[in-house]
Amino acid sequence: MRYLDITAVAKHSGVAASALRYYEEKGLIASVGRRGLRRLYDAAVLERLALIALGQAAGFSLDEIAGMFTADGRPKIERQKLATQADKLDRTIQKLSSMRDGLRHAAVCPAPSHMECPSFRRLMQAAAGLRDGDSKDASARRRSKSPLPVRSRKTIAKR
Repeated sequence: MRYLDITAVAKHSGVAASALRYYEEKGLIASVGRRGLRRLYDAAVLERLALIALGQAAGFSLDEIAGMFTADGRPKIERQKLATQADKLDRTIQKLSSMRDGLRHAAVCPAPSHMECPSFRRLMQAAAGLRDGDSKDASARRRSKSPLPVRSRKTIAKR
């Protein structure tokens, strides 16, 4: 069995040594001992760190990720959790795509001022609604799943 000290794990994984210590504190990884003052890890920790990175990139919290490992350290991920998180990502992608399209429109809008552009004003209202939470406009956007009305998205697509 090959052991890596904390410096080698940080170098190979791209995870800072301070984060490795934090992950150990949270129970996400475990050291197998010490060499002097340095923590030692089994080389398999690199695969576990890759799984942790994947979970974080997908939007799971560290506590959620910790719950995806069995007591003996093997991954055991509920497929429904993955499907639910994928749905959340779809909604985020949709919101960001609409925002991107609105910004692209604003960049080429022929209105003399952005404040005179109805599409830009809707984009501002959508952004405020996303920040402020529930408003009448935010509810309508959630139903339509876009911060911009359909005709604006079609207009943007034509440009």
